[in-house]
Amino acid sequence: MTDEARFIDAHTHVQFPGYDADRDAVLGRAREQGVVVVNVGTQRDTSRAAVELAERMGDGVYAAVGLHPVHTAKSHHDEQELGGGEAGKAFAAQGESFDAEHYRRLALHAKTVAIGECGLDYFRFDPAEDRDAQTRRQREAFVAQIELAREVAKPLMIHCRNAFADLIEILSSPAYPAQPGRSPGIIHFFTGTPDDARRLVELGFSFTFGGVVTFARDYDEAVRLIPADRILSETDAPYVAPVPYRGKRNEPAYVIETVKKLAELKGMEPDAMKRQIWENARRVFGI
Repeated sequence: MTDEARFIDAHTHVQFPGYDADRDAVLGRAREQGVVVVNVGTQRDTSRAAVELAERMGDGVYAAVGLHPVHTAKSHHDEQELGGGEAGKAFAAQGESFDAEHYRRLALHAKTVAIGECGLDYFRFDPAEDRDAQTRRQREAFVAQIELAREVAKPLMIHCRNAFADLIEILSSPAYPAQPGRSPGIIHFFTGTPDDARRLVELGFSFTFGGVVTFARDYDEAVRLIPADRILSETDAPYVAPVPYRGKRNEPAYVIETVKKLAELKGMEPDAMKRQIWENARRVFGI
């Protein structure tokens, strides 16, 4: 990887079936714009697909592998993520138990740079099942992925929605002390409070922000509060396209608009923000 600063889409999902018709073209546009991509898995199939895509595409395309908390129970069926047809619907109906050996094999691949998308999500529960049981299953899967990340010496890629108190409790456990010289990981699409941000900064975490910062002001305080050397850019594509692409399917090349807005919020020149984010990504992911 060149030392020249590049843009980074630190959390995207171009391996999802929603890109089956034009995946190579989407990644080609990212490459033309100098955007490095980390495709993030959410369950067995999308994690494996992220690794396979990174291997096939070569320079500038990486993978993260993990089990999203909503997929530990009966989950909402998103055809962009799981695909259409009976196979996708069957997955959504049964959920997934964390298979440590399956994810360990993927985690050890040279193109895998993080473990996740893992974490806690208390926003969407299956109404047909006891909520405490679902919460317990999420926590167990998350702890297993923390342990895997430590085993393979790769950072976490964390999803958290309506669960920051429990997330911080787990991450603060004496069982998971800071490891000198290593970033513990990234809080993706951060939606917590300023106090949550401060605590997670103290624990060593970095944060990704995406296209939502270009049109919603809910995130401005957090962006200004978090040190510039802890901020990375993402798209979370195919979701939440930035201005001026709102309403369209998102893609990694659009991350440039997010970097511009982050620069404005941090009071930095866009090129300085780009260089800072690239430096942060290289440190966190080891690329």
